[in-house]
Amino acid sequence: MAEQKKIYLTEEGLQDLKEEHHRLVTVEREKNKKDLAEARSQGDLSENADWDAAREKQAQLESLISEIEWQLNNYVLIDMTNVDKSVVNVGSTVTIEFLDVREEAKYKIVGSTQTDPSNGLISNDSPLAAAIMNHKIGDTVTVNVKKPYSVIIINIE
Repeated sequence: MAEQKKIYLTEEGLQDLKEEHHRLVTVEREKNKKDLAEARSQGDLSENADWDAAREKQAQLESLISEIEWQLNNYVLIDMTNVDKSVVNVGSTVTIEFLDVREEAKYKIVGSTQTDPSNGLISNDSPLAAAIMNHKIGDTVTVNVKKPYSVIIINIE
């Protein structure tokens, strides 16, 4: 049997995921149960748009809850206390220079569920993060995408 893929989470990301799970189960699921009961009380379900909408919402909600539960059962906590900070790892904050445009950027490498590129959070699965992983300050790395580009690692935090 193939090994299931693990997802990487920071402590903050884990807490956010737990809070979202709790909210979905205790608030959203209960609200949906009330919506279903109210729609059911309207009588004939065969042409009841409220019933159909509540059932669709239920399916989406249960799918999301299942996905979050899978993540909570398959995560690896990013613990920076014992990580070699001389090379880029998941959890590292890295300053790089894009050599083609001579511009610097700073990114934190996080698990795929925590990405927010506009706020400097990139997935460990992204081409850029994958390329710089395990490299050190001063290394020049080529990111192999459709139009390859090179970066130099300026700093690792």
